[in-house]
Amino acid sequence: MRYSPEALLAFVEAAALGSFSAAARKLKKSQSTISTAIANLEADLDLILFDRQSRQPTLTVAGHKVLGHVQEILAASERLDALSIRLADKIEPRLTIVFSDTYQPSYHESLMAQFEQRYQDIELECMVGEGEDVLDLLQSGRAHLGMLAVQPDYPSDIAAARLPERTEMGIFVSRQHPLASVAHPTQEQLASTRQLYLNSYINNRNKPQGRVWSAPSYLMLLEMAEQGFGWAILPHWLVKQYDHGHLTELQPRGWPMLISVDAVWSKLTPPGPAGFWLLEHLLSGSSG
Repeated sequence: MRYSPEALLAFVEAAALGSFSAAARKLKKSQSTISTAIANLEADLDLILFDRQSRQPTLTVAGHKVLGHVQEILAASERLDALSIRLADKIEPRLTIVFSDTYQPSYHESLMAQFEQRYQDIELECMVGEGEDVLDLLQSGRAHLGMLAVQPDYPSDIAAARLPERTEMGIFVSRQHPLASVAHPTQEQLASTRQLYLNSYINNRNKPQGRVWSAPSYLMLLEMAEQGFGWAILPHWLVKQYDHGHLTELQPRGWPMLISVDAVWSKLTPPGPAGFWLLEHLLSGSSG
């Protein structure tokens, strides 16, 4: 490659974060290293990519046009890296997956049985996480592969692919709760009653207003709803499997709702062959 991969990545991260120092922290490099890499890229291209006159560097017109091409180059490089990992077949000794309770495919049990037979010696760690917690685990290198409800956008170092099955979500409340007698509550009735909402450890951008309690997992929300503390949005499959007959479903306008789920992984530390094998089967929508 004519241009340094490190320089291309530094350019993309600086553009995404709006700061050379933030890009340095993200890539675990010194700020001078990032500045030099971008300066060298500008010299190689004979273009000024950033306007450095303001407090924070901003992309020039040329920088905006170059950015898309650089992103395409890095994406092609990532695909080549993934292919080389699969072809080399050097199985990783340990694989950590962050499962979301929003996703329970119908073939989950048979898929994991096939995985166990194919990779008998691998150490498999399964975690449960939602939203930005999943992304943080991937970015920190704590996990290799994750699943989460589709996000409006992803960090530049995170790859995402849409899973084929969607999850049905519903609004549930204890059978003893006052709302249980209202089959089709209005938004005003819901707003006047405590909501039990999903709250990730990392910055949660979707905190509802009004009377709320929160928990970092849907299973904890289910238990809180069973105990009569309020209403909660829960995956249908989770209620079917873990409810003890204590919950009833409310159906305000627009509910139940189908949501899409993405598989996600770090571009900087992608999964090994076992992780990619599992990812490919998840994306194909079958265990075969």
